[in-house]
Amino acid sequence: MQLKLGIVGLPNVGKSTLFNALTKKSVPAENYPFCTIDPSVGIVPVPDERLEKLSKLSNSKKTIPAIVEFVDIAGLVKGASSGEGLGNKFLSHIREVDAIIEVVRVFEDDKIIHVHNKVSPLFDIGVINLELILADLQTVTKRMVNIAKDLKRGDKNAVLENQVLEKIGKILESEKLASTVKLDETEKEIIGSMHLLTMKPIMYVLNTSEAAKNIDVKIPGPYVVVDPIFEKGLDDLIKKGYETLNLITYFTTGEDETRAWTIVKGSTAPEAGMAIHTDFKDKFIRAEVVYSDDLISAGSYASAREKGLVRTEGKTYVVKDGDVIEFRI
Repeated sequence: MQLKLGIVGLPNVGKSTLFNALTKKSVPAENYPFCTIDPSVGIVPVPDERLEKLSKLSNSKKTIPAIVEFVDIAGLVKGASSGEGLGNKFLSHIREVDAIIEVVRVFEDDKIIHVHNKVSPLFDIGVINLELILADLQTVTKRMVNIAKDLKRGDKNAVLENQVLEKIGKILESEKLASTVKLDETEKEIIGSMHLLTMKPIMYVLNTSEAAKNIDVKIPGPYVVVDPIFEKGLDDLIKKGYETLNLITYFTTGEDETRAWTIVKGSTAPEAGMAIHTDFKDKFIRAEVVYSDDLISAGSYASAREKGLVRTEGKTYVVKDGDVIEFRI
């Protein structure tokens, strides 16, 4: 599973410094032959002590971590939604990612000019989010125009879609994110194909500096604090980014390899098996499951079995973060 976190921010907030610090942690591309690596993309391992402990327990020849992909998106400027700066190109890059990381500067440094001549994290967040909101409003308005004829002739699908668009439009006009709208499953499906920017999960990164004064600020949403120069907080960012994408990890372990597999939270055992091979879903018979901490404490599979810690699960089992699984097909 390959999901992307897009790093966005105003100019001179330390976005590229952060990306460069993250890519120092990049894993070798040869382990992931399905990836075409662009200079602005970093494939970063998700820190996980459980993986190392399981590998040691199994005396594995290879240890392969879960990964998350960070994309460095060019700096946003005020007016991007109307074509300023990279404009549409910038916005199209955000459409291609699965979640957004907004980097805001909280350190003061006279040598590094702020684009608005003041360090104000909440103001910066307001500028970025407003551009995303305005871009979404354009998308919604255009779509409403496109379905106008179908709406006039009473097409049921058009009527339903228009109702959802109106609901989203009102929220956007009030300068709120589309993700704040309460939608049922049908409405989510209708709006999902539009890839609205403000429907994507957003996480904030407060870029601090040990060498400067930092502003105290309360951020309206999930955030992490980092210092990319001294490489502090990067592991927290990677883990939090993984969570923001609604991802969890399960493990397979043995003499040949211990590996962390990435799945969407809430996946059943057959769905989780597809991370290894697509055939696993259809051919699934059962899964032998033990929680990683239990297996590590037991010291071996044999000991874990003796203690009744290994259990057999069927097709309806929902995989939990940290499960160690042997699939039977």
